[in-house]
Amino acid sequence: MSLRDRKRARTRQALVDAAAELFRRQGYDRTTVADIAAAAEIGTRTFFSYFASKEELLFPESDARVQAVIAAIDSRTPAEGPAEVLLRALGTVPDTGDDLVGPLAALRLELIRTVPAVRGRALQIQFDAQQEIARRLAEAFADRIDRVRAAALTGAFVGAVTAALQVLLEDPGQPASPAELHAAVRAATDAALAPWLRPAG
Repeated sequence: MSLRDRKRARTRQALVDAAAELFRRQGYDRTTVADIAAAAEIGTRTFFSYFASKEELLFPESDARVQAVIAAIDSRTPAEGPAEVLLRALGTVPDTGDDLVGPLAALRLELIRTVPAVRGRALQIQFDAQQEIARRLAEAFADRIDRVRAAALTGAFVGAVTAALQVLLEDPGQPASPAELHAAVRAATDAALAPWLRPAG
């Protein structure tokens, strides 16, 4: 990573941290983009070169995770079916703990439940991710699954991951460890994708 990229990554993380602190302290609706930019010591115009809105700050790794799944699809082997590729993708998806099961994740879940704008953005991100992954699966495995089955498989995969994370976040006083995160997500996805997996051997 170049010096410029490292600087951008630090600024991006500073914005996420500042937003999370402000959302907790003064509430989501009372926090403005200008407040967040000031807390991160950047200009408001600069903010928009990193995030399109304050909602985006609650989902900082969503694009990276979708791209990791797409990369797994693109690097598939002849022995892998669509379900196997998705399960392998779990090992390559960025899993910064705070974003998934730490304080930021708990805050995001609370705001999804209580703030319509955040809930709407969460649903849009999930819809877009499922649509893109399903499209790539259907293209990559055109001889095995059609678009409907690709969409169903992707929905099962994304739903399993989401359900596992929600269970882990039910007790914010007991944050899950990375090992617990991986175990829960893998158990959920194994159960959801079992009908799609090829028999061993």
